[in-house]
Amino acid sequence: MTGPVLSPADLAHFAGLLRQRRAELEGELARQGASLADVRAARSGADADDEHDPEGPTLSDEWSLRAGVHAELTASLASIDAALGRIDDGSYGICLRRGEPIGRDRLQARPAAELCIDCAREQG
Repeated sequence: MTGPVLSPADLAHFAGLLRQRRAELEGELARQGASLADVRAARSGADADDEHDPEGPTLSDEWSLRAGVHAELTASLASIDAALGRIDDGSYGICLRRGEPIGRDRLQARPAAELCIDCAREQG
C-alpha cells in the first residue's frame, strides 16, 4: 500500500467535511423517518383505499419512494462513517481496490470516496 499522501491538515479538512455532511444527512434522515411514519399512519387508516384514486400517487407508491430515499440516506451515513474510520486508521485517501492514492480533487468532490477515479469508472 502506498504511504500517506494527505497531510494532517488535509485529513482534518476532510474529517470536517465528512462530519458536516453526516449532520446534514442525519437531519434529512429524521425528516424522512417522520414522512414514513405519516405514510404508515395514512396506510393503516380505515379509508386507506387509495389504489383507485386518479388524483396522484398511491400511498403504496409514496411509501416505496420514501423508503427508497431512507435506505439511500442510511447507506450514505454508513459510507461517511467508514470514511471517518479510514481517517482514524490511517488508510483514508487510499483506493481500497488498488491501494493507490485517491486524488485530492476527487476527495474534495466526494469525501467518502473509497476508490480512485479509475476504479470508480471501471465499476460504473
